[in-house]
Amino acid sequence: MAFGFKLKKLETSKPYTIEELFEAIKDHEFTAGQPQLTKHGLTTIITFPPIDRNNQIWVSPGGMKSPYSKFTVMKNEVAGLDNMAKNIGLGAVTGSWSRMSGTFGKKAKTSEELVVTTFEEIQALGL
Repeated sequence: MAFGFKLKKLETSKPYTIEELFEAIKDHEFTAGQPQLTKHGLTTIITFPPIDRNNQIWVSPGGMKSPYSKFTVMKNEVAGLDNMAKNIGLGAVTGSWSRMSGTFGKKAKTSEELVVTTFEEIQALGL
């Protein structure tokens, strides 16, 4: 685990675009909640409902060229184009102190546990 971030490397048996992986998992129940496709900057990722502004489970491509057979399941700040600007602005104003709940505390611990659980639940689908 990197400081404040929990990462699990997911490998699939065949390559998927992020949209195909979403289609393969969207109808399954996850402890972290219902997955959705989220545009984040120049990429699209799979996200689960946020725990708070600083803790959300993401599934992102593990490479540069689609389709992918490697993905990363991680916790991070709330994704989305609107949230990117808010997070950058709030981090600048507070000197990054606003991100501390994503690193420490009960919600951070919960999101770290959800990274592992979500990874295991996707892996159990045998993709």
